[in-house]
Amino acid sequence: MLKTLSIANYALIQSLEMEPCASLNMITGETGAGKSIMLGAVGLLLGNRADTKALFDEEKKCIVEGVFDIKNYKLKRFFEEEDLDFEEVCIIRREISPNGKSRAFINDSPVRLEILKELGKSLMDVHSQHDTLQLGEGEYQLDLIDAFTKTQSEFNAYSSAFQAYQKAKKSYEKLSEQALDLKKEADFNQFQLQELSSLSLKEGEQEELESDQEILENAEEIKSKIQEILVQLQDEQFGGLNILGQANTGIQQLGRFAHKYESFKERFQSVLIELKDIAESLEDEDSKVEVDFEKLETTRERLSKIYQLQQKHGLESVEDLMALEKELAEKAFQIENLDEQLEDLKIEMNTAYKALIEKGELLSKKRKAGFQAFSKELISLLVQLGMENAQVEFFHQSISPSKRGIDQLDLLFSANKGVKPQALKQVASGGEFSRLIFAIKYIMADKMALPTLIFDEIDTGVSGEVALQMVRMMQEIAKNHQVICISHLPQVAAKGDQHYFVYKDNSTDRTISKIRLLQSNDRITEIAKMIAGSNPSESAYESARELLKN
Repeated sequence: MLKTLSIANYALIQSLEMEPCASLNMITGETGAGKSIMLGAVGLLLGNRADTKALFDEEKKCIVEGVFDIKNYKLKRFFEEEDLDFEEVCIIRREISPNGKSRAFINDSPVRLEILKELGKSLMDVHSQHDTLQLGEGEYQLDLIDAFTKTQSEFNAYSSAFQAYQKAKKSYEKLSEQALDLKKEADFNQFQLQELSSLSLKEGEQEELESDQEILENAEEIKSKIQEILVQLQDEQFGGLNILGQANTGIQQLGRFAHKYESFKERFQSVLIELKDIAESLEDEDSKVEVDFEKLETTRERLSKIYQLQQKHGLESVEDLMALEKELAEKAFQIENLDEQLEDLKIEMNTAYKALIEKGELLSKKRKAGFQAFSKELISLLVQLGMENAQVEFFHQSISPSKRGIDQLDLLFSANKGVKPQALKQVASGGEFSRLIFAIKYIMADKMALPTLIFDEIDTGVSGEVALQMVRMMQEIAKNHQVICISHLPQVAAKGDQHYFVYKDNSTDRTISKIRLLQSNDRITEIAKMIAGSNPSESAYESARELLKN
């Protein structure tokens, strides 16, 4: 529900504020006084595009702000999904700068126009005599029949089945695409896999082979040098260990002369033990090192194959090659099992499709069951609104499952006797369409949580008893919904719970549109002027009082 609307620096409006009541609000005024301008400003709150040409003062910012009571609109989830602060009183603001920049805010948080437009659908429903587009859309007509027949549970079941089918279909199609790619690469992948598998690579193998190759390539020199060192260490007469053994005896004796030389004994003993260990290790290495040209050649060949594969695949280690081998093996396994997997997914998809069709048929059956009742009720209201020969019917076609079901609807309409009902865009005039959409809104008011309803001269083309019937229906809607009606008929304007008057103020050097809430005497005067013109007679005043009384 709209609690307050304020407009500043927009078109002919310098500054304007209004606080509509929760029920039926009437807005009247002279042609060109600014009623349509107000609707343009409201459109900004609903996400319509802004135009800097609409600025009253081109050097100042335009601000349009609406305060809405949304506690009964079930919008908390929307706010959570859009990461916005939820308050039961929601403030929407649009700003247009002189430089053309437009900004939108919800509870002081900047938002994109798409978000504002989505929220706006739940806040205000604006209809004018020229608004034929929405009602002519199949999806909107589905919304109407769904609300009328209360298909929420059937629609929810269908939506779940639709999502399950879409998921199964996507999985099948994705694997089908992968299968094509995998089969195209299968032969090449298999060749690469065999090439890698034939080497039986092991982790850390490359470093070990490179070390072995280094030793084998220098085996003769290594053995020769080890023998030379061992002779220098182990010769019985001139070997280092023999000489050091003699020195060790001297150091042992030195320790007897003074306690301070004991440390030399321990240190020298450590050196001697280390040298003996080195000699033993060299003997062990000498026994391991072989001059084996065949083994050297084998090692070189294996390393060469490893290097070639690394270069071929742009890899740097045996571990990388082993990872590639594993990946290729997995692809090979996938190819071997593809047909089975595809068959399983196809069965799953077909099962989901069957369930989807079943849910869709249940939804469709309930929708079709409401066609006659909806048409009958709508025709009855149209007759009351002066269209005695009105005809309404639904043209239904079954379609492939879509997000909305398996139904395609077209609401057919004729206002004239003997004329076959046709699509709305082809047959409805402005006045006829105004009454048609008004009657639909009347029916739906009890079926769905409609937001604030704005009727822009929807009473165009009607008068007398039809106008009174229309306003009585508005009063009925207004019992549960906020209604704002821009009217040019006195019998309609007189029935509002509040009456606003839009007028031009020419007291300054520039015309300004203003609005004011009419109280009892002012309201009588305005109704009288609507009846008889700018200089109403006493009888016009009496008629105005009579209209306001009833």
